[in-house]
Amino acid sequence: MINLDQYIRDIPDFPKKGVVYKDISPMLQSPEAMRFAVASFIENLKGEKIDKVIGVESRGFFFATLLADRLDAGFIPIRKPGKLPYKTHTEAYELEYGTDSLEIHQDAITKGERVLVHDDVLATGGTALAACNLVEKLGGKIVQCNFLVEIRFLKGRDKLKNYQVESLLKY
Repeated sequence: MINLDQYIRDIPDFPKKGVVYKDISPMLQSPEAMRFAVASFIENLKGEKIDKVIGVESRGFFFATLLADRLDAGFIPIRKPGKLPYKTHTEAYELEYGTDSLEIHQDAITKGERVLVHDDVLATGGTALAACNLVEKLGGKIVQCNFLVEIRFLKGRDKLKNYQVESLLKY
């Protein structure tokens, strides 16, 4: 049993004053912590069949690709505007420190595919909800949204009340 909390470092006032950034870099430097996190995510899926794993730019890519490999599923990146080379759908959302939008390739998901949405941190829930909206726009069925870290006081889980949400660490 590994205490994943010891692999998260707080960075005050990043990316702007008043925000405490949860840095997962120490976890990424530990093969044991990464393996434990991936195994924990898989266990939380309780044997559900997953066709595609969504990774939300950019830190969501790290574990999403590992999960896709372990689940024998495809990996789909959801990115900031202008980063994907093919035709895309776009979804705007609000962050705890501004607004942004995300894009997905129009052919990334086939109707009825079972999708896991992964990101590193659940904060206000805007990013995750935008990702879910993009998946559903393409006809995917969201099996679960999972996160390494959840910042509870920002109540992001409330925006995802229509989905199963799992977080390995809660602050």
